[in-house]
Amino acid sequence: MSSHLAARRARLAAALPLGDALLLVGAGEPIPLPEGTDQTYPFRAHAEYFYLTDIECPGGVVVFDPRDGASDGWISFVPEVTEAERVWEGRTQPPGEPIGGLESWLASRRERPVAMLGEPLRGVQADTALTTQVRDYFRHARRPKDAVEIERLKRTAAATAAGYAKLKELIRPGVSERALQIELEAEFFRGGATRTGYGSIVGAGSNAAVLHFEPSARVVKQGDFVLVDAGAEIDRYVIDVTRTFVAGEPSAFQRDLYDVVLSAQKLAIERCVPGVEWRDVHLAAALDLTAGLVAIGVMRGDPASLVEREAHTLFFPHGLGHMLGLGVRDASGTLPGRAKDPRSALRTLRMDLPLESGYVVTVEPGVYFIPPLLNDPQRRERFRDCVNWELVEQHLDLGGVRIEDNILVTDHGPENLTAAIPKTL
Repeated sequence: MSSHLAARRARLAAALPLGDALLLVGAGEPIPLPEGTDQTYPFRAHAEYFYLTDIECPGGVVVFDPRDGASDGWISFVPEVTEAERVWEGRTQPPGEPIGGLESWLASRRERPVAMLGEPLRGVQADTALTTQVRDYFRHARRPKDAVEIERLKRTAAATAAGYAKLKELIRPGVSERALQIELEAEFFRGGATRTGYGSIVGAGSNAAVLHFEPSARVVKQGDFVLVDAGAEIDRYVIDVTRTFVAGEPSAFQRDLYDVVLSAQKLAIERCVPGVEWRDVHLAAALDLTAGLVAIGVMRGDPASLVEREAHTLFFPHGLGHMLGLGVRDASGTLPGRAKDPRSALRTLRMDLPLESGYVVTVEPGVYFIPPLLNDPQRRERFRDCVNWELVEQHLDLGGVRIEDNILVTDHGPENLTAAIPKTL
């Protein structure tokens, strides 16, 4: 077993509140396609299993008995690869003990409680409350990225940067969202990606205001905002970047809007230092965005009062960002034992905890003209004095601007893993 996996397991052994309980972590099983084609959806082991093994092993199980020590207490059980799997899929035998030994391992520890992470195993009765508690601490222990994880993220960032470099050459009137997606993702793969990290977002014009927009056949028009949120994946580690472009020459209002978001994003990145509460970084970014919107005439009033009234959520309806690693939003959530903040202005936050050295977070403020929000009669009445509604009416089909980078929190200041991707109009 590699040294980084041994270090992860030792760290978890010390961090998890198991007491005398056993830990089981299942990889999961392939899911058949519904058409009866003898094929399955692409298999991806549960992130909690992959973190401990670095392998995609259908049916694999990692177990830990704290009585056996932080090093010797860990065992990886793996199924035997069948002849059919070798012939039809080219599988090779993964490292580990034969899965048949799991039954006797459990039988010899029959009276002890079990925490079950990863994918649950049939026939194994886990302690639900203990499992929830252990998962919280497991997630928290995974948050600081080790050297191997950071190296993978940097390789993935390089592949992602290659895709965005190609994309910028192609954005012009007449090209479709779908065509941009194809070229962007192809360049990810040429740069070494094993897959895309998530469904790519490419939205032109008013589609740029749809937060999770799937690329369509829509053709980019002169002067359109084009919002692209996409990233590569290498060895299960994902980069998550957003850039906003303009097809042709941006208008003065588009430049102003872009500068509001870019300024807020730069300030938010500077605040990503150990010990700072993420909710405070989010609220500060909301204040910066609101002040910018007041300055360019979109909103009216004192920025702090507008944020207090939650008027900013008309234009910035999501959280500032999330954690990143084995997938987007990986290991996000709250600090163990911390209840979710009840304030409605924070309901969209993906994470609520103090930042620590080694965390990788996305910083992605945005300003959008979203008709379902801006045309809602109740919001219009509630915020009638907070918004220059006449100006808003002129830009309801404008779309929006989001700028997103991936930041490694360090003791020496924030390190932008995606700084190589330009963010100028």
